[in-house]
Amino acid sequence: MSKNNNLSAKTFFNNVLAGTATGIIVGLIPNAVVNAILKLFGQNTITIGINQALLIFQCTTPLLIGALIAIQFKLAPLDVAIVAGAAYVGSGVTKFVPQIVNPATKASGALITAGTGDLINTMITASLAVALLLLVGERMGSIKIVAAPILIGGGVSWLGLLILPYVSKITTWLGSVINSFTNLQPLLMCILIACMFSVLIISPISTVAIGMAIQLNGMSAGAAAMGVAATTIVLVVHSWRTNKSGITIAVALGAMKMMMPNLFRHPIILVPTLITAIISAIPVALFQINGTPASAGFGLVGLVGPLASMNAGKASINGVMAMICWLIIPAFVAIICRFVFEKVFHLYDEKAAFAYLGE
Repeated sequence: MSKNNNLSAKTFFNNVLAGTATGIIVGLIPNAVVNAILKLFGQNTITIGINQALLIFQCTTPLLIGALIAIQFKLAPLDVAIVAGAAYVGSGVTKFVPQIVNPATKASGALITAGTGDLINTMITASLAVALLLLVGERMGSIKIVAAPILIGGGVSWLGLLILPYVSKITTWLGSVINSFTNLQPLLMCILIACMFSVLIISPISTVAIGMAIQLNGMSAGAAAMGVAATTIVLVVHSWRTNKSGITIAVALGAMKMMMPNLFRHPIILVPTLITAIISAIPVALFQINGTPASAGFGLVGLVGPLASMNAGKASINGVMAMICWLIIPAFVAIICRFVFEKVFHLYDEKAAFAYLGE
């Protein structure tokens, strides 16, 4: 652990982002991909059981993030466990709900686990735990195995829960900003929302959480999902010659947040991302591509966005139009952007800007 004593703030931040990106892949991809496939087999005992297992596994995302952040700092197994536990608690994925009666004890109040928690607070809590372990962990000596879980694990978990309501307001504030776009002219509204979500999907903010929190619907949800889809395609187009095939496949299947470190280290990647989102948002307004609060943050993951637009009642689009709007147009724009900005204007080097930094 001595090698970590002189960590720069930049290295510390990059380690946190890299661990978070990998944790999100491991936690979210199984449910996002397999759930879509299982729908083809209907509702039966086996598919229901697998779905439940994947949902529970998804709830461990904060735990996985904490562990992988600690591994980025090359911490000892005991320290990895402490950071993972604190990150899980600080995420708020498990909450005490006093209104529910515990069916086992008949006492008021029960712990309820759902979702993936607050990603920003997960990162903050994990960072606090890592910082304390680096500062005082070794000074505990032989009592560390008892003292560190109590003082650092328990203490940081408590701090995480204390700041959780305030950190969560960031998501609410962002949602309010996005929702205000719906008061603008439809075309401009779709472009603004698509651009916002195209950036958020590679940031620590959960697009799914925002879409659900502010109940984006109709064209607003369609534009949000299209923004996510645009980023997905841009990352795939720039990744398939740069990264291992498994990385590109993971991005295509929904692990766009694994590129978070790239956003902070090479913000120039926003140029092709935003331009693709702008062009892709135009058909949303022209053809009134709709969505739901649940589809707003998913984009192409599990084909949630396209399927929602094809099942939007009177405003639904057919399969051919869905393929053109969701795949062909964004892919065409992304390929043109890659050629113009890398090959012609030399704004970035694809193999540096889009190289996966989590390894």
